[in-house]
Amino acid sequence: MLKCTRRTMHALEAVVDIAFHARPEPVQSKDIATRQGVPQRYLEQVMQHLVRNGILKGVRGPRGGYTLARERRRITVGEVVRIVSELDADGEDDFAAGSELGRRTVQPIWEECQAVLMARVDKITLEDLCGRAETAGFAAELEGADNFAI
Repeated sequence: MLKCTRRTMHALEAVVDIAFHARPEPVQSKDIATRQGVPQRYLEQVMQHLVRNGILKGVRGPRGGYTLARERRRITVGEVVRIVSELDADGEDDFAAGSELGRRTVQPIWEECQAVLMARVDKITLEDLCGRAETAGFAAELEGADNFAI
């Protein structure tokens, strides 16, 4: 079930943050956590999950941090949402408690709506989000940060 949880928002924000702050050296999680106003430990769980699933690359060492694993035009919002939803999954089917009527009438409509929404977010790339952020004025805040968009 698609839910825009706090964790999903933090993951999307972190990936956009990394895309904005792309430079030769990786972006450190403490910097991302500071900019987002979230605890670093909380963010690290999400970041590691994104590394294991091919969205980010983790770089170890004193100057380590995170970089995008692929070009930002090749990473979709849908991918990030699906990956993070694995962390939020509690194994419970949202319709399990419903009646037969609900499972036959409401659940199919809900699933159709979810499929339409996921098809839409599968078309939105990280490049698109970066463009929206720039339009919203975040580029000015990042003055001096190198951007290696291809």
